[in-house]
This record gives sequence, structure tokens and C-alpha cells, in this order.
Amino acid sequence: METALFYVFSILAIGSGFAVVTRRNPISAALFLVLAFFSLAGIYVLMDAFFLAAVQVAVYAGAIMVLFLFVIMLLNLGPDDLPRFMTRKVKWLYAISSVVLTVVLLGIDLGRRPGGEPQALSGEVGAIGDKLFGEYLLPFEITALLLLVAIVGSVAMAHRESAN
Repeated sequence: METALFYVFSILAIGSGFAVVTRRNPISAALFLVLAFFSLAGIYVLMDAFFLAAVQVAVYAGAIMVLFLFVIMLLNLGPDDLPRFMTRKVKWLYAISSVVLTVVLLGIDLGRRPGGEPQALSGEVGAIGDKLFGEYLLPFEITALLLLVAIVGSVAMAHRESAN
């Protein structure tokens, strides 16, 4: 079962990665990138790297995609540029696929735990947290501040150009 899921996630990751670089529409490319990120997170779950899978989803599928959508908004893409393939049948297919994938991943995770009880956090997560929010707190906060300044600066520049 795990081998089959590995091949499914691998094919999804490779196929969606290929679709990212071949799409002309930036919105569809961003959606395929989200699929690639979630496929990689699924592979991490299969390798028992739950923390890495959570970081993959939170940082890449969350934060990086917000950044990409921010750039798409700065490019001022209107509703006419959106793809017309989102019919009711396609939306239902996406919803059903999401539910099935969630149930499969939860089944794999709960099958590895005795009695379905949550496992205690390993020492590796604590060690990463201690390093990140202890020794490297200042560089972490400076990086966050630099990203915030870059976002505010790009919004200010885009607003100034649109006013002219």
C-alpha cells in the first residue's frame, strides 16, 4: 500500500512540476505548484517525517503560494485572464479527490499508532525549536522583518505606478 502511494505521490509531483513550467497562465501554474507541494508533503508522511510534511505545507504551500498570488495581484490580472475550465463537475471532482486523499493519509497515520492515540513529539522537533527560537532567534526575526519590508515596498511601488 505504501509503495503504491509513493508512486502516486511521485507521479503527481513530477507531473505537476512539469505542468508548472509549461503553463502560460500564472494562476494555473500556481495551482499546479500547490499540487506539487502537497504531493511532496504526502511523500514526507510516507517516510514518517511528519514534522517535515507539516513544514512543507505551512511554509511552501502556505507562505510561498501567498507570495506568488501577491505577485499575480501586482501584475493586475483581471477576471478575463482566469481559466474557464472550472465547471461544477470539475469542482466536485476536486472536492471528492481532496476528501479521499485526506481519508487515505489519516488512515495511514492512524494505522501506525497503537490505538489511534497521538504520539509524543520526538526530540528532533524540540531541538529544531530550541535552535530556531533560541540561538538563531535574531536572524529569524531579521529575515521576517526583511520580508515584510519587501512586501510593503513592492505594494507602495505598485500603488505609485498605478496612480500615474
